[in-house]
Parts: sequence; structure tokens; C-alpha cells
Amino acid sequence: MKKYIVSAVAGLALVAGIGASFAQDVVILKPEQQTVVREYIHKQKLASVSLLGVELNVGTALPDTVELHAIEVPDVKYKYTVVGDHAVLVDPDTRKVVQIIE
Repeated sequence: MKKYIVSAVAGLALVAGIGASFAQDVVILKPEQQTVVREYIHKQKLASVSLLGVELNVGTALPDTVELHAIEVPDVKYKYTVVGDHAVLVDPDTRKVVQIIE
């Protein structure tokens, strides 16, 4: 019986760890931040960058040649750029796309 409990606890710990690692990749902007960020980006009229052979998704790492721009919105650590007519939020530390702004 003790063996089954230990196995169950170990399994739950594994699942919890996996869930925590996925949760770190989720971008959570408050609804009012979403609106302000979207409006800010659209006002900037930044030219679109073309990345041949790169499929744009959340998690895609952008090359160093793509210039990232600061967002002048309080409490938003991400930068942005426009790729293929899509504004994207990018983690400046990893250069990974964290959100595609529609």
C-alpha cells in the first residue's frame, strides 16, 4: 500500500512540475494592458519585417537581425516588432514571440 501512495505522489509531483513549466510560457496581460498595447503598436506605424522560411507562432525565436522596439506602457516588459503584417510581443531576453497581436 505504501508503495502505491509513493508512486501516486511522485506522479502528481511530475504532473505539477510539467504544468508549472507550461505556465511560465503563458503571457498574461491585463485586459486594459491588452487594449493599451494594441493601440500603442498601431499608432507607431512600424514597417513590417519579412522573414522568409520562418513560421510565425508563439514560441518562435526571432533572429538577431530583427529590431525589437520598446513599448511605452507601464508594467509591460516585452518589446514588439511587426512581422508579415502581424504585430508581435517578444521577450527581449529570449527573443521568442510571446503573443501575436490581432
